[in-house]
Amino acid sequence: MGKAVERLAIPAVPTDGRISVVSPASYASDDRVMRGMERLRSMGYQPDPAANTQTRGPLYFAGSASQRLDDLNVAFADRDVHMVVAVRGGYGSNYLLNRLDLEIIRRNPKPFFAYSDLTGIQLLLLDRLGLPAFHGPMVAADFHLEDGVHLSSFRAALAGELYRVGPEEGLHTLRPGVARGTLYGGCLSILSSLLSTPWEPHTEDKLLFLEDTGVKPYQLDRMLWQLREAGKLKGVRGIIFGEMLECSSPGADGRLLEDAILHALDGLEIPIAIGLRSGHVSRQNVTLTFGVDAELRAQGTAELELLEPAVQA
Repeated sequence: MGKAVERLAIPAVPTDGRISVVSPASYASDDRVMRGMERLRSMGYQPDPAANTQTRGPLYFAGSASQRLDDLNVAFADRDVHMVVAVRGGYGSNYLLNRLDLEIIRRNPKPFFAYSDLTGIQLLLLDRLGLPAFHGPMVAADFHLEDGVHLSSFRAALAGELYRVGPEEGLHTLRPGVARGTLYGGCLSILSSLLSTPWEPHTEDKLLFLEDTGVKPYQLDRMLWQLREAGKLKGVRGIIFGEMLECSSPGADGRLLEDAILHALDGLEIPIAIGLRSGHVSRQNVTLTFGVDAELRAQGTAELELLEPAVQA
C-alpha cells in the first residue's frame, strides 16, 4: 500500500476563471474543440488552447510526448490559469507518467478535469502529491454537446460546495449497505493496465469508483479478477460503478453485466452500486472529486454524498 500524502489545498475557481485546454493523449476534431470552448465561454469561463492542443500526430497522438508534456507543465505553471481541462482521452498519456514535473504541479495546484486514458495521470498526481482528481467533463467529449455536462456537480466541485448524486444521475443498488471512505478510481481498463508498474493504483481501503466503455461482461469480469488477485480490492469499503456505456453483449440477457460484477466480487461483503453517469456516459457527465471523503448509501435507493470539498472556497 502506498503511503498516504496530505491533500494539496486548491483555490476555488472563479466563475470567470481562465482555463487551459490541453490534449495529453489523443487529438479531437477541430469542430468539437471549438464547440466545447464556446460552451465554456457561454458559461462565463475563459478557455484557451495550449500550444499543441490541436496538433495531429504522430500516429493517434496530439503531438509528440514532449509537446504534450510541455503543454501540461506550462498549464500548471501559469499562475493566471485557474484550471486545466483535457480535450479528450483516447490513448497516449501513459508516455508522460515518468516525465511530469511534479514540483511545478505541487507549487501550483489547480483542478485538472479528465477521465478515460487520463486516469493514470490523475491518480499519479493524487497518490504522489495529494492533488484531488476531477473526474468529469472534457472539452471535445462532453462540453461540445448540448446535454453533455451535469452542471450542478461541475459548479459545486469548483466552488467548494458539498453535493450528492443518486437515482437522478443513474445510480442504483446492486448489493445493499453503507460505506464511507476516500473516493478513488477512474477508468477500469487504465487501472488494470497500471498494475505492476511504478504507477500502480492505491485502491486499498478506498471507496472505489470504476467505469469503462465498450467492454463485454466477461472482459469486465476478467479485469475485476485481476484487481482482486493483485490485492487491489483488499479492504475496499464499497464500489460504485459508472454507467458502463455500451458494455452489454448483443443478444445476451440484460442483467448479464450486473450478474458478472456480482460474480467477480462474490465474497466481498461491501455495498455495491452501479449506473452513476461519470466518465464515459450517454449524457450529463457528473463531476466526481477523487481524494475526498465520501459516503455510499446503497439501500432502497442508492446515493453517493461527497463529504469534503476538493477546493477551498
